[in-house]
Amino acid sequence: MSKLALRLPAEQRYPDEIAALLANDRDARPAGWRLSPRAVETFLLGSSGRALSFPRDGAPASVEISRKFYGDDVLVQRAIVTLASDRGLLLIGEPGTAKSWLSEHLAAAISGSSLLTIQGSAGVTEDQIKYAWNYALLLAEGPTPRALVPGPLYVGMREGQIVRFEEITRTPHEVQDTLLSALSDKVMVVPELRGDDGVVLARQGFNIIGTANTRDRGVNEMSSALKRRFNFETVPPVEALAEEVKIVRTQVKHLLAGSTAERVSLGDDVLDLLVTTFHEIRSGKTLDGVKLERGGAVMSTAEAVSVGFNAALYANFFGENVVEPEHLVINLAGAAVKDASEDLKVLKQYWDVAVKPRATKDVGLWKKYYKARTFLKG
Repeated sequence: MSKLALRLPAEQRYPDEIAALLANDRDARPAGWRLSPRAVETFLLGSSGRALSFPRDGAPASVEISRKFYGDDVLVQRAIVTLASDRGLLLIGEPGTAKSWLSEHLAAAISGSSLLTIQGSAGVTEDQIKYAWNYALLLAEGPTPRALVPGPLYVGMREGQIVRFEEITRTPHEVQDTLLSALSDKVMVVPELRGDDGVVLARQGFNIIGTANTRDRGVNEMSSALKRRFNFETVPPVEALAEEVKIVRTQVKHLLAGSTAERVSLGDDVLDLLVTTFHEIRSGKTLDGVKLERGGAVMSTAEAVSVGFNAALYANFFGENVVEPEHLVINLAGAAVKDASEDLKVLKQYWDVAVKPRATKDVGLWKKYYKARTFLKG
């Protein structure tokens, strides 16, 4: 895949780690899996500083497996167990809690590919999920296997791979229900084709990982029949502030890699301002227990990463390659203000209730952060 790609899938971002796990994996693997459950867990949670040796281009090499998911380790283990069972896995939670991230890396470790993805929306149709037809061939020779254009679900069942269904509750009920036979009978019927060509039996290794935002409840609620075919796992927001700082630092550094802003300095003291702001507004109280208002915007870790990345780009384009508190404030409005009047009111209240007292005590960079409130216009 092109080196100019904006974002590589997980299996192409960590090829050495996957190769090292494959070379060192001695545990039993479920049928159709590339890695054992314990190796999949290591891919997600890291090797705790231990380097794994493996052959690369005919020469010995070693690599430490990085931690890719921060949160409940037991949740990851339960997710792996579910994917080895006859039920699908549904990851639910607030927006920005790394559900898609977890889904992608699970698929990459288990199947070697995370690209069999259905992006849920109101416009998704059944043929985009299952299969469509090459109409030129269909007119020329009728419904034949050659004229069939397989969709992600068709390929996943045929090849025995994980299929990812993002934002499943954003899709119409009739589209959701196309999953019923795939999850229960493990079969897909193509009525237009005759004999064995018209039946796809799922191979071992096939399963589905769905994601759904709790804020979308009531939009297209899943039927009870479909719910019974999934195990639900709630992915909560990161609770530990230090852990969230670590996540934002790692992700911003990854986003900056290879860009003109790669050498921008983003200090931990600045990151602390950013993450504390998101953490406190999201929880509705300061670290000292002072109550705060909550707006309609999603103050997630993913949004904090976006603000950190944009602030670094701003410092590179218009600053001195050092992220300052004002750069955070300048880029904060775009992430935190969705409903202009209400969300801006929440931000300004935060500056009065949480930032001002810290600025008065001259703690860290909070004074500079408070002075930058002038950029919160509206």
